[in-house]
This record gives sequence, structure tokens and C-alpha cells, in this order.
Amino acid sequence: MFTEYKNLPNNSRVWIYQSNREFTDTEIEIISEKAVDFINQWTRHGDDLKGSFTIKYNQFLVLAVDESFNNVSGCSIDSSVRFVQQLENEFQLDLMNKMNVTFKDGDNINLLKLADFQKFAKEQKITSETIVFNNMVDTKEDFENNWEIPANQSWHKRFLV
Repeated sequence: MFTEYKNLPNNSRVWIYQSNREFTDTEIEIISEKAVDFINQWTRHGDDLKGSFTIKYNQFLVLAVDESFNNVSGCSIDSSVRFVQQLENEFQLDLMNKMNVTFKDGDNINLLKLADFQKFAKEQKITSETIVFNNMVDTKEDFENNWEIPANQSWHKRFLV
């Protein structure tokens, strides 16, 4: 059951999928339509899930579920992963590679392989104040408050000099 993202409670669970490239305007339209269709049929053992999505910076797809309505199950999480994999195949995207790391350089979003991120940190091209995307957050409130943070406040800090 689709609901607007802004109407989900702060304790809603989120999953963040970062793309290896920006989505085009056309892709955003199609992904949005497909996300609404998916969420409208998303269930947990036959019970509707109240969910939503948002797209940030034309590069991050965020799925969200209001678990105060119904909790997600392993099967419902699996179905969301299959949905994301279908998007990857259709649009030639890499949305599930956890070895990619994103950070901001001014208004630019940069994506690096983890090994390159470590190298940049060692060379101090990435510092404690570099804004990183902490895709490990798991609630809407955390996403809105702790997703874009300085590297020294995230798991990324282990790589800083």
C-alpha cells in the first residue's frame, strides 16, 4: 500500500540503494512508476505493507516501510531485493554494490570503490570534514538526520588519517 514518503512515521524502516551513476529524468519517471506499483503489491505473508520511496540526488533510491502498520518479513525483504535487481537489469545500473562509497565534493556526488576511498583518505583528499553518505542508517529519522554527515561521524572514519 503506497503512501507519500513525507507521511511515513520517523521510525519507518529504510533501505538505501546507491546507483553507480545518476538516473536520467526519464529513468526517474519510470523508476517512480515502478516503485509505486511494487509498493502497492508489496506484502508480508499476504498482509499489505505501508511503504514508500524517495529518490535523492538522482542517484539514491530509498525504499521505506511503516513497521507500526505491519512488520516486514524475510520474504518481503527478498521481494524488494528482486524489485531492485529488476531495476538494475532494465536500466543497466549497479544499485546493490556495498563496496561502492559515495561522498560530496561541493555539490558533486562522487562514487568510489572502497579501495579507492581508502587511498583518497590516506592521501587526505578525503578528510574528517568530507560529507559522506552513511547508507547504513535504517530508519527514516536516521536517514533524514544522519545520512549526510562528516566522515569522522560515520563508519568511514576508520579510513581517515
